[in-house]
Amino acid sequence: MSAEIDFYELLEVERGADDATLKTAYRKLAMKFHPDKNPGCSESENRFKQINAAYECLKDPQKRAAYDRYGHAAFQQGGPGGFQGGGEGFSDIGDIFETIFGNAFGGGQRQARRGADLRYDMEIGLDEAFHGKSATIEIEVAAGCEPCAGSGATPGTGTRRCTMCGGHGKVRAQQGFFMVERTCPTCHGRGEVIEKPCRACGGEGRVDQPQTLDVQIPAGVDTGTRIRLSGKGEAGPFGAPPGDLYIFIHVKRHPVFERDGTTLLTRVPISFTTAALGGSIEIPGLDGTRHEIAIPAGIQSGKQLRQRGAGMPVLQGRGRGDMVMEIQVETPTRLTARQKELLRELQATETGEECPQSRGFFDRLKDAWTDLTE
Repeated sequence: MSAEIDFYELLEVERGADDATLKTAYRKLAMKFHPDKNPGCSESENRFKQINAAYECLKDPQKRAAYDRYGHAAFQQGGPGGFQGGGEGFSDIGDIFETIFGNAFGGGQRQARRGADLRYDMEIGLDEAFHGKSATIEIEVAAGCEPCAGSGATPGTGTRRCTMCGGHGKVRAQQGFFMVERTCPTCHGRGEVIEKPCRACGGEGRVDQPQTLDVQIPAGVDTGTRIRLSGKGEAGPFGAPPGDLYIFIHVKRHPVFERDGTTLLTRVPISFTTAALGGSIEIPGLDGTRHEIAIPAGIQSGKQLRQRGAGMPVLQGRGRGDMVMEIQVETPTRLTARQKELLRELQATETGEECPQSRGFFDRLKDAWTDLTE
């Protein structure tokens, strides 16, 4: 590619364009100049290769930073990185250690670059978190190219040894007192280059396509639970292993229950007569069971009653947590004349012993006032 052609101009984007803008521009131009759409046109084929090279550089943060600073000289022999063997300047102290200590730090070995991991956020209800569920999701993911079986090469063609690195996948250069080894910028560490790139994937060995996946959500999940689907992430380039898909769970608020781990919390309003005389109430659990709760006579607002084993299931374990009910005594606001009459009769019989907390408070208040006035 001619050094005078600016990568940003090739992709028709501003220099500050974000990753999404770069990707959109690349897809649009790649489709426009794809050899299949321009059969026999060498100019379109050359432009298609230039666009691919520009995008390969700009989508990589390190390469883009080097290009923004030095332009094409960043990837040429004798460029600012100081390489005489054709390559990029080192950007990581690990490159130096890799050369000095060899295989102890992974040096000298070509490894396939694994595909990227993906994240999917799923919102479910509390009842679904209680029972678990089967769900079907749809995602767009870079999958292995079928025509070339992920190799990146046109079917019937192959690869040849990279002349830049001699098939080693790495290039070396003197950097001060050190001999620095770095991934070959031409073959990207593969040690070989594709003779004729696959037209379907542009030589990358993968294409974006929608996928439908069945997911099993276990009982007991909570907000923040992460479910890993091995090998369901993006396909690696040139047939490398795929990454993983991580599903992050978000549990929606429930109209009755709040959750604290495996404990279900709810606030239960009761009438003041039930609070005074005692009784029972029924609370339906998330499992569909109706739990009868005994209300002891004289219960106060804020008192908590616990129903063992009526809470959330233990994730990937046995048993269930508890259901905790916080009692709230409700003062009546709509009384009939007869009800008011009965309450006045009750009030007339009160001695103060019925409500020891109230009597104790006012006794303490009276003593404190007396101390202040003496």
